[in-house]
Amino acid sequence: MSSPSSPPSSSGDKAATHLGSLQDVKQLGLVAAISSLSYVFWIVGGMEMVERLAYYGVKTLATLYAKDPVSKGGLGVTMTDFGTVLTCWALTQSLLPVFTGGLSDRFGYKKTIALSTAIKILGYLTMAMLPSYGGFFLGAIILAAGTAVFKPGIQGTLVKSTTRENSSMAWGIFYQTVNIGGFIGPLVAGYFRKLEWRYVFLANAAAISLNFLLLLMYTEPGKKEREAELARRKASGEQKSLWTESLAELMQAHVLLYLAIFSGFWFMFNSIFDIMTAHMEDWVDTREIVQTFFGTGGTDSVFAKFFIVMNKAGTEIQPEGMININGMWIMTLCFAFAWISGKMRAITSMVIGTLFAALSLVLAGATTTGWLCVAGISIFSIGEMLSSPKFSEYIGNFAPDDKKGMYLGFSQIPLAIGWTLEGFVGPRLYDHFASKDRFARELLEQKGLLDHAAAAAIPQGEAFDRAVALLHTEKWALTRELYAAHNPGVLWYFMGAVGVVSAIGIWWYGTWVAKRARAAAQTTV
Repeated sequence: MSSPSSPPSSSGDKAATHLGSLQDVKQLGLVAAISSLSYVFWIVGGMEMVERLAYYGVKTLATLYAKDPVSKGGLGVTMTDFGTVLTCWALTQSLLPVFTGGLSDRFGYKKTIALSTAIKILGYLTMAMLPSYGGFFLGAIILAAGTAVFKPGIQGTLVKSTTRENSSMAWGIFYQTVNIGGFIGPLVAGYFRKLEWRYVFLANAAAISLNFLLLLMYTEPGKKEREAELARRKASGEQKSLWTESLAELMQAHVLLYLAIFSGFWFMFNSIFDIMTAHMEDWVDTREIVQTFFGTGGTDSVFAKFFIVMNKAGTEIQPEGMININGMWIMTLCFAFAWISGKMRAITSMVIGTLFAALSLVLAGATTTGWLCVAGISIFSIGEMLSSPKFSEYIGNFAPDDKKGMYLGFSQIPLAIGWTLEGFVGPRLYDHFASKDRFARELLEQKGLLDHAAAAAIPQGEAFDRAVALLHTEKWALTRELYAAHNPGVLWYFMGAVGVVSAIGIWWYGTWVAKRARAAAQTTV
């Protein structure tokens, strides 16, 4: 078999090389794997941590910002309208890396990381300075473009600074380090949004600028070899158009199928941030969780309110605090699950993880009980740790040595498909099955308290509070009444079913690849 860095002598050899790279390699032990990681790996993990801190400081709260009425500083739009933003955000962020991934390979990881950081700062500042639906839309697109340029350079560096023998642990620790940022981001954003929404975006612009300092310590791995290979290809006339080269690699069957099948996982994953936060804000009663730790009166502790992300009264946990349970588990346990998944076949780990995630959505989404929601998010975290890092490791391993950034750009395609579909479908399904605002308007009409015109005239996001006032009831009593009447949890059975279908597809792909690899090996003997 030819080396990954040398061009195969024929299309048959090329297929054999790629398919052979899909086979699992025995991993180093826990201590040996961790000690083998270079300083470049840790620097790049730090840059990704900072980027995710800022990104999830916005992503986790974006739905809440959209739903919040204008009178409270939010956008005051329906979930359907916000779904349009999510769809365009997803398409921009997920499809651009298919082509910008090659830019990292061609022009260098360090330059593209610096460029992307500047673009992302501009996106956050746009959201802060233009507090409107159009302003947030524009800011989201700019932020998406910056993220698209950022990802291939970071992940390409990771692949170049690791080996096949320590890759499971490397991706697991990288994912864990990233989630330190993913955990801190919502804490900071949750604090600032209680002051004023624009402070959320300004804080994240300041946070990501720290990556310029880390870039001063960053040394690009394989830079001399990359420049020498580019010079050789230019001199020999082998250099192709970046688009042509990307499409040629992308059209290989084992690449296309892998990317298509894993889209289901990303559909589920993004529903956690895009509509689960709305479900928690509207339907999940977290008072019992607070009472378990602090008693019936809640807490006045500033420390507890910050780290648990509680409301000003200290009696309830805000949705971003509940979602942050996911980041907490991954931040603390991902290295252990990386070791566990390293003992499994890659496909097995991804199948089990996807099934766990599917189960969790049904458990967390189809309930108003705070502790059951905590259990669901925790199970989702286990599924994510078993599947998501393994996906990136898998595609990074079978990528040709001189196209790591390109292939890791391809890894955004399942995110493009899954997130775009979820961004379009999820909020619309939420409006249909679970809109608390709409249910409250309908109830006011049914009770004869308002006519249709008066109910429709209530500003978006304020109907439930109006219903509580006019019905002279308590908000959680009315919440339970509306939940019993409309059963919003039906939505999450659909989300879970997507995960089950995806898991079946991943299992089939593993079987198919194993057969092709054996056939390719026989033809090259």
